[in-house]
Amino acid sequence: MDFKNNILSNLCNEFKEYNKIDPAEYKKYQVKCGLRNEDGTGVMAGLTRVCNIKGYVVDDGEKCPVPGVLNYRGISIEDIVNGCVKDKRFGFEEVVWLLLFGELPDKQTLKNFSAFLAKNRELPENFSEDMIMKAPSRNIMNKLSRSVLALYSYCDDPDNIELSNVLGQCISIIAKLPVIMSHAYQVKRRYFDQSSMYIHTLKPELSTAETILRAIRADKKYTEEEARLLDLCLIVHADHGGGNNSTFTTRVLTSSHTDTFATLSAAIGSLKGPRHGGANLKVAEMLEHMSSAISDPTDEAAVKDYLAKIVRKEVGDKSGLIYGMGHAVYTISDPRAVILKEEARKVAEGTELEREFLLLDAIERLSPGVLNEIKGSNRAICANVDLYSGLIYRSLGIPSDLFTPLFAVARMAGWCAHRMEELANGGRIIRPAYKSVSNNVVYVPMDER
Repeated sequence: MDFKNNILSNLCNEFKEYNKIDPAEYKKYQVKCGLRNEDGTGVMAGLTRVCNIKGYVVDDGEKCPVPGVLNYRGISIEDIVNGCVKDKRFGFEEVVWLLLFGELPDKQTLKNFSAFLAKNRELPENFSEDMIMKAPSRNIMNKLSRSVLALYSYCDDPDNIELSNVLGQCISIIAKLPVIMSHAYQVKRRYFDQSSMYIHTLKPELSTAETILRAIRADKKYTEEEARLLDLCLIVHADHGGGNNSTFTTRVLTSSHTDTFATLSAAIGSLKGPRHGGANLKVAEMLEHMSSAISDPTDEAAVKDYLAKIVRKEVGDKSGLIYGMGHAVYTISDPRAVILKEEARKVAEGTELEREFLLLDAIERLSPGVLNEIKGSNRAICANVDLYSGLIYRSLGIPSDLFTPLFAVARMAGWCAHRMEELANGGRIIRPAYKSVSNNVVYVPMDER
């Protein structure tokens, strides 16, 4: 192993020697790194009716922060959540319909669609045995990606990108992903955690949230309150516009006219990254480190000191990032974080999770000041959706292995809506330009090197 590592170390040094790009070159050629403008706004790359997010307005050429807005098909996320909570009903299936088709379903339409989703949950015969059990993965996200890609082999017409065919593929994947996730988790428990594996039969009358809780619990039991809380989490994670990394990945692959399975598998891979959906797991890791170092979460001086150490790359994963804080678009507030924080407050109050909630609240309040003090910037920064989601999942007894996979289960609805929209309206393959900054070099024959 040391021999191999030494070789790889030398090869990496060789790579670094000949692959350096002077940061000044980016400014010289006006390259928009990360497809971002100099003020942090995103480069306009497309149009969408699926979802709208807003965290700032541009007034007289100046970027001005505003409270965050998130709309699905023009309807605010707050109104969707409040409507479902008021009626005491599950809303994720309604949101899937809304994102895919563009309008709210009536009662009968929703009933029929929910039944159609339930009918599509069943995995192909021997799929779990052949695609999940025979190749267990420590990381559930990788298994989700591999399994979605494998579904290509079970589709009668996998490469047909006519809208009716793609729609059927999308609905099938949206329905199956929660089941794939639960099976992958059980197999992971069996092979890597030396724990019992249990795979329950499906009940078609259950909602997506109920199906998930029933599938991951040994006794199959859950309360209606628990299922509605998970349903709320699925709703707020279902989409986030066309520019986020995983949805843009969906758009890019779709524009090449590749198949649905390859496209959505790639989106899952994007979401896995700790700078994207994987950040919710990073929040949990950060919180664990902070909890062991800070005895009193109300001690603001101690919290500020630890946050400063994070930013200075002295503790944690040494990335310098305070996970759960900051967003590419939102500045004053992330509406998803506002919703989840209130739910986190409710579930934590008077329980062993209350200390964790107080620490998260302190992180949210104190991080902007710490970041501005150390980095010398007065940029507005707010909590994002990842800060409080983990606490809610923990209150539901959901293991950290499933934090990001649950994000993927919810976001699959949005990815599918954007794939359909790109196919219907895109027209051209997405192909940005890269400026070459290499010098012309004369080829040297082997014997003269």
